[in-house]
Amino acid sequence: MVLIGESIHIISRRVSEAVRDRNASVIQELAKAQAEAGADYIDLNLGPAKKDPVGMTEWLVNVVQEVTNLPLSIDTLNPIAMEAGLRLCKKRPLLNSASGRTDSKAEMLPLAKKYNCDVVISVLTDKGCPPDVDSRTESIMETVAYANELGIPNEDIWVDPIILPVSADQKQVREALEFIKILPDLLPGVKSTVGLSNVSNGTPEELRGILNRTYMVMLGRYGLYSAIADTLDHELVKLNRGELPHIVDLIYKAMDSEPIDMSSLSKQEQDYVKTTRVLMGETLYSHAWLEA
Repeated sequence: MVLIGESIHIISRRVSEAVRDRNASVIQELAKAQAEAGADYIDLNLGPAKKDPVGMTEWLVNVVQEVTNLPLSIDTLNPIAMEAGLRLCKKRPLLNSASGRTDSKAEMLPLAKKYNCDVVISVLTDKGCPPDVDSRTESIMETVAYANELGIPNEDIWVDPIILPVSADQKQVREALEFIKILPDLLPGVKSTVGLSNVSNGTPEELRGILNRTYMVMLGRYGLYSAIADTLDHELVKLNRGELPHIVDLIYKAMDSEPIDMSSLSKQEQDYVKTTRVLMGETLYSHAWLEA
């Protein structure tokens, strides 16, 4: 699975202060750490980028490209900032992200065509996030058709079903799994991606890693192509590289509701089984699911 390092995010106080103060060392340390840890892309999440969108984006892209040759994922809702970033990318970038919203189709998708880059298209519409597989399907089919009309082929499109937090809407976690499973039949040639850490938003910090790692394995079983993820989580990277096959096997068994002798498992193995059952909706989510 392609991993897109998520750590350079304007929502982080450390990152936002570094961008404000033009402190290149902080940004470059994060870029190098993610590259060394195993990231395939570096995501630059600029948020709305309302203040000095061109200057901020150009500075950020340049300082990151000084220390890594990895391709960049430019993540902002501001088309002016987006174009400023795409224009400076030395390797074919990822436009992250477009959607089915009217403004995004009018402003973001043409940039993907203009700069001949890959583009993330989410299922979001003007009404928000579709609530189920059928409505997600309807949304993405319409938006991808629109992109195709602009001359963007399926092979350049990465579809994002939008992951919602398990703590807020447990049912939606499984809906996204089902969507990823059927996507290759719906739109041959497209890739898929998710904002993996969204699944653990709102949960205690010490529980976020096990949720993210487990869900990545579950999505990978259904063919997920890429994930925007915490590549500084070394266990997550090891799972992605196939270095923990016994954990993957346990997650698959739990997904299939196979009988598992919990008394024979280590604490780590038990935690992955319990977390899989939560993400499958078989165990009701609470902050104490690992203690049960």
